[in-house]
Amino acid sequence: MNQQDIQTVKQRFGIIGTNPQLQRAIEVALQVAKTDLSVLVTGESGVGKEFFPQIIHTYSTRKHGPYFAVNCGAIPEGTIDSELFGHEKGAYTDAKSERKGYFEIANGGTLFLDEVGELPLPTQVRLLRVLETGEFIRMGSSQVQKTSVRVVAATNLNMQQAINNGRFREDLYYRLSAVEIRVPALRERKEDIPLLFRTFAVDFSEKYRMPPVRLNDEATEQLRNYYWNGNVRQLKNVAERISVIETNHDITADILRNYLPSNEMEKGLQLIGVQRQGDPYMNERELLYKVLFDMKRDIAELKQQMGAQSSPVVSVQPSAPIVHQHSDDDLFQSVEEVKDEPSNIVEMEKEIIRRALIHHQGNRKAAAAAIGMSERTLYRKIKEYGL
Repeated sequence: MNQQDIQTVKQRFGIIGTNPQLQRAIEVALQVAKTDLSVLVTGESGVGKEFFPQIIHTYSTRKHGPYFAVNCGAIPEGTIDSELFGHEKGAYTDAKSERKGYFEIANGGTLFLDEVGELPLPTQVRLLRVLETGEFIRMGSSQVQKTSVRVVAATNLNMQQAINNGRFREDLYYRLSAVEIRVPALRERKEDIPLLFRTFAVDFSEKYRMPPVRLNDEATEQLRNYYWNGNVRQLKNVAERISVIETNHDITADILRNYLPSNEMEKGLQLIGVQRQGDPYMNERELLYKVLFDMKRDIAELKQQMGAQSSPVVSVQPSAPIVHQHSDDDLFQSVEEVKDEPSNIVEMEKEIIRRALIHHQGNRKAAAAAIGMSERTLYRKIKEYGL
């Protein structure tokens, strides 16, 4: 695989950077595309894992076949089997007519299963059968159907921990990861960070019809050395906010610092430590518990500094990021309200979910995003707590 091929792929899919790990990930994707092997793409949230299934499909023999991307974490547990494998009329209460699943309509093409680690165990069994035999059965049917689908999966979980904790089948993991592609975190690609920022700045200058922002040397170094919990997605968000808010388009380190919270690196390390040291599923409670009290502490400190003890809205200087009056921070803004803390972490999590659902008027997708939880997990928690 020569560098020209890799450069062509990057231009075609808008991938920016020259980091060796990123280059290697693209190279492996191109090599495996010619086969029919299953592929597992791993990496933190926000690194750009979604590009690699597209690369694999585009350069495969299936490129003229269908391509579907399915977010396994966004589909309620009760309907995931129907989405993937289809159902017959009357298979369950709301099954008014028969429905083809993704494995049926993607026949001859590629199916991208994002957040595959969120699949419930019964669905994992059915998925394993499809991967091994190419056979599946619609819900409510006894007829075996055949399909020829190339599966590319992605996850940001530590799969070995999920296996050890009984949350993911080991045989399915090895079947999915015939080839594993790891996409590096942004902090591992420091040389690419200034280039990415400049590209985003130019894009947003065209979008909002204003001159592009420029970083001085000190600001560039600060950007390069930041931890970037949210990876490329977070960097793009920072570039957009600076482009919109700043009237001075020459950005110094002092200005940039307003968009990079000084305590985020410490928090990021702590939260990542929680996820990697224990069960990535069972630690949601501890994670939410810590985030809630961190946010309460930060808000209290800001109130004290700004002399706004009686107001839930934090005033900021024009150069600082805007805090919207109706943002998700409102879920936790009333520090005075939380006087009688729940007696245990279960009750704390239940209260957080209840407030999120009320705040977003029952919209589960928005509520899940507000508290950093997948839609599937939120759906399970709602049933578990009877909310």
